[in-house]
Amino acid sequence: MNIHNQVNYLEIPAKDIVATKAFFTQVFDWEFMDFGDEYCSFTGQTVNGGFYLSDTQVSVEKGSPLIVLYSDDLEQTQADIEQAGGTIVQPEFSFPGGRRFHFADPNGNEFAVWAV
Repeated sequence: MNIHNQVNYLEIPAKDIVATKAFFTQVFDWEFMDFGDEYCSFTGQTVNGGFYLSDTQVSVEKGSPLIVLYSDDLEQTQADIEQAGGTIVQPEFSFPGGRRFHFADPNGNEFAVWAV
C-alpha cells in the first residue's frame, strides 16, 4: 500500500546483482524481480526496494543511512549471514531497547540486525 509522505522504497548499490540476490534470498528469504542485468527489486518487506549496479557501497562511516532489519533470533541470523558470505563489521552490542550487530553484504554494504 502506498501511503502519502511515508518511506516507500529504498535503492541500494550492488557490485554484483547475482551475488546480492543469492545472499538476501539465502539469509532473509527475500524474493526478487529482475529489470535487466543492472537492476533488481525486492518486495514483501516492510519497505520495498531495489539493488542497482554500482561500484559504490553504503556505510555508516561514509554517512549513509543505516538499514536495520529485525530478527526473532539474533544469533541465528548472524550465523546465517556469515554462512552466506556476509561479514560482521560491528559485533553484537546492547542499546536501549535491545541488541544489534552490523554486517556487510557481499558488496560491502553495511546493514544492521536488531532484536529485543
